[in-house]
Amino acid sequence: MSGTTPASYWDELVTSALLGTDRRTPPADVAPRGVDAPSALLDAAAVHTVRRRAGLRPATARPRPEPAPPDDRRELPEPARRRLAVLLADRAAPAGSGGRRGTAPDLTELLPQWLAAANDRGYRAPASALPALLDAARARTDLRAPALRFAGPRGIWLAGLNAEWKFALRGTSAGTALPAPEDREAVRRLWEEGLFAERVALLGSVRAHDPAAGAALLAETWPTERAEDRLMFLDSLRTGLSDADEPFLDRALSDRSRNVRATAAELLSALPGSALAGRMAARAAGCVSLDRTAAVATIAVEAPHECDAGMERDGVVPTAPSGRGERSWWLGQLVEATPLATWPGRLGGRTPEEIVALPVADDWGDELHAAWCRAAVRQHDPEWARALLGAPSQPPATGPGTSSLAERAKLLATLRTEVRAEWVAGFISAHGLSEAFQLLGVCAVPWAEPLGRAVVDALDIARDAGSYPWSFSGVMGLAERCLDPAEASRLELLTATPDEAEGASPGAGSYWSEAFRRLVSTLRLRAEMHAELSS
Repeated sequence: MSGTTPASYWDELVTSALLGTDRRTPPADVAPRGVDAPSALLDAAAVHTVRRRAGLRPATARPRPEPAPPDDRRELPEPARRRLAVLLADRAAPAGSGGRRGTAPDLTELLPQWLAAANDRGYRAPASALPALLDAARARTDLRAPALRFAGPRGIWLAGLNAEWKFALRGTSAGTALPAPEDREAVRRLWEEGLFAERVALLGSVRAHDPAAGAALLAETWPTERAEDRLMFLDSLRTGLSDADEPFLDRALSDRSRNVRATAAELLSALPGSALAGRMAARAAGCVSLDRTAAVATIAVEAPHECDAGMERDGVVPTAPSGRGERSWWLGQLVEATPLATWPGRLGGRTPEEIVALPVADDWGDELHAAWCRAAVRQHDPEWARALLGAPSQPPATGPGTSSLAERAKLLATLRTEVRAEWVAGFISAHGLSEAFQLLGVCAVPWAEPLGRAVVDALDIARDAGSYPWSFSGVMGLAERCLDPAEASRLELLTATPDEAEGASPGAGSYWSEAFRRLVSTLRLRAEMHAELSS
C-alpha cells in the first residue's frame, strides 16, 4: 500500500470489485502473480475494512435528549392495545389477487375510525406503538390529525428525534400544553417562539376566551408574517368567527397578498352584519329585483357592467375564468357575498322556498341559483339550503337550486344531521345509488337507521338486477365504515348466494354474496373494536 493513501487504496479495491478483476487489475500487493485475484481481492477488502474501522476517532457524544413529557391521559385497555397493534401492522397489507377483496375486513380503512373512537374516549397511545403510529401518519395525510392527537406530547417529542417524522412538528399542535389565555406573558412567549401549529392553537384558545385579545395578538405580528402564514392564520378564524373579528378583517382587505385579501373578504361576507356584507347587499339589490309588470311574478336581473375599485377591494375578482362572461362572473360574486336575509324583503316578502321557485328572466336562473347555493354554504343557512335542495324525489336535473352533486353535498352539510340523513335516504329511494356517493360522504357516522336501510335496500335491488357489485364498490366501502354495526344481523340474509337469474351477469351472485359477507364481518369487527375501547 506504499505510495497510496488509505482512501485511494480503498477506492482502487472498490473499482476492481465493481468492474471485475478481469477488466481492472487489482493493486499489485493484493493479487501478486500466481494468486487467485478474486479471492485475494476479497481478503484485502476484509483486512482494509478492519483497518479503516480501527483507525476511526471516537465521535463526541451528543447531549442526552430531554426526557419525554408526561401524558396524563388514561391507558388503553389491553384488548384495545392488541387491536391497535394489528391495525398498524396490517396498514400496508396488499389487496387480494385478481381484484377480489375476499370476505376479510379492510383493516386499513378501520384505522381512522379506531383512532377517532380512542381520541373521543381520552386514551393515550402506548409508547411501543408510537413509531408505527408516526409511520402511518407520514404515509397517509388523512391519518395525521387523529394519529398525532392520539400520539400526544410523547409522539411530538419522538418526532423531533427523527427527520422522517418532521411533518409532525409543524402539522399539528397535538399534545401541546397551551398557556392559560389570561397569562399574558406566557401567551406572548409562545406566540413569538412557538411552532406555527402551536401558534394557531394558541390563537384559537385566546379568541375563545377573549375575541378582542385574539385579534390584537394576531395584529401584533401581522406585518412580519409570511404571506402563506397570514393566509393560514386567516383561515383559522373560520372557527368561532364573530363580529369582533370585523375590524381586523377589514384591515386585511388592503393586504399585499391577493389570496389574503380574497379570504378576508370571504370571511367578512359570512358576517351578515359587517360593513362589507352591507355594501355587497346594496350592489346586489341593484342587480336583482322583482319584475311586477310581468303576468307572473318574475325575478329580473341586470348584471353589473363594470367591476370598479370598490368592488375589487371588497373581494370581487375582476377577471373572469376562460369561457365565462364577465358580467355573469361579477354578478355571481356579488350575490354570493350578500346576506341571504336581504332577499325576502327585496322580493316581496317571500320565503326562501317561494323565492327559489320564482321564474328568472333572460336565462339568469342558473347563475342566480348557483350564487345562492354558495351563499347558503358560506353563511351556514339551513333554511335556504333546504329550499335550494328541493324535494329529494325531484330529478337532479330539474331541482330548484343546482344539479351539481358537489354543491348538493355542501348544502346538505349545513343541515342538522337527522335532516341530512332523511334527505339522502329519500334521494336514494327515488334515484338509487349511482349518484349518491358524494351525498353519503357528508352524513354523520354511524348512519341513522332510515339512511342505512335505504342504502342496503338499494344494494339489494342492484344485486337482484343481476349486475356485478364492482359498480357499487365505493358505496359498499362506505357502508362498511358507516353502517350501524347493529345492522349486521339483518344483513345475514343477503350473504347467501342467490340463484342466477336469466340475463344476469355470469357469476354475479357469488360476487355479491362475497361482498355482503365482507360487509357483515366488517360490521361485527367494528362492534368488537368499540367494545374493546369501552371496557
